[in-house]
Amino acid sequence: MMKSLPLACAAMLAAASSILAEDTVLQIDASQTKVEFTLADVLHTVHGSFLLKRGDIRFDPATGKASGELVVDATSGASGNSTRDRNMHKNVLESARYPEIVFRPDRMEGKVAPLGASKVALHGMFSIHGAEHDITLPVEVDAAGGQYTAAIRFAVPYVQWGMKNPSTLFLRVSDKVEISIHTVARAAK
Repeated sequence: MMKSLPLACAAMLAAASSILAEDTVLQIDASQTKVEFTLADVLHTVHGSFLLKRGDIRFDPATGKASGELVVDATSGASGNSTRDRNMHKNVLESARYPEIVFRPDRMEGKVAPLGASKVALHGMFSIHGAEHDITLPVEVDAAGGQYTAAIRFAVPYVQWGMKNPSTLFLRVSDKVEISIHTVARAAK
């Protein structure tokens, strides 16, 4: 009996470590996701939104390795002004040609607490307008009962990334657009 106790403990530790090493998979609820943008100009600030098509994130809490994707419908972008939106889709985003904006994470820095607030950084590739860009997104997470509420805020230097600045002679806009994402995700079963 005494000889088998160390073996039993070793087996339990091995089983526990394999459970802890399993990836966490989060399914993002598109219906509870808001993707908003803000573009500053000289006279006023333009606010608008996009729709999330789908999203899931998989990460290994032990190593930080991540995968999955967030897919935004580029054609859904709307600011409330049809002329401005037409220009955004035709001349800036070229959304008929590039209908999706995609973020694919590859690693997470920091730990997501199983309960309460956490701050992590999600690194990966941001694909927009036919090109991929290396980016790290700061994520504020609040966890409760297998549900995760997340807030992400970052800037997209769209001119630097090859998109046209819609400024005119009289209207000057920023060369960066601020993005804000609020979403709810649930642990996949």
